[in-house]
Amino acid sequence: MSFSQLVLRYAAFAVLATLVNLATQRGVLAFGAGPAGFALALVAGTGTGLVTKYWLDKHWIFFDRDRSLGGHSRKFTLYTVMGLATTAIFWGLETAFWLAWQTDAMREAGGVLGLAIGYGVKYNLDRRFVFTDARPVAAPAG
Repeated sequence: MSFSQLVLRYAAFAVLATLVNLATQRGVLAFGAGPAGFALALVAGTGTGLVTKYWLDKHWIFFDRDRSLGGHSRKFTLYTVMGLATTAIFWGLETAFWLAWQTDAMREAGGVLGLAIGYGVKYNLDRRFVFTDARPVAAPAG
């Protein structure tokens, strides 16, 4: 796979996981807004987005062939840990946009911006620390 194909595929998967995340948030918020509903929506959306993105990355970005329970558990745990910092970026921007504008449209805009920045950071962390035996492509020389 070429570098440009990798970037396009990774971006498409990030968009898909973002849509899963935001759809989950909307579903949770339909049952109740307010601070508790907002917090639950963030956590639920992050969880569904995480599982979606992990599965896509494992199979279609890093082409990880390890099917063992131990290997899968270790990689998912590392993948999740690598996502903690990037989740902080996402939650921080989404929350900042919500606090500044108090509209769903701006909350989601902050979420999209935070996820976009976070996914860029996350790819590099995953490539270096999680899927260490899989090297799909290298960045083009400068």
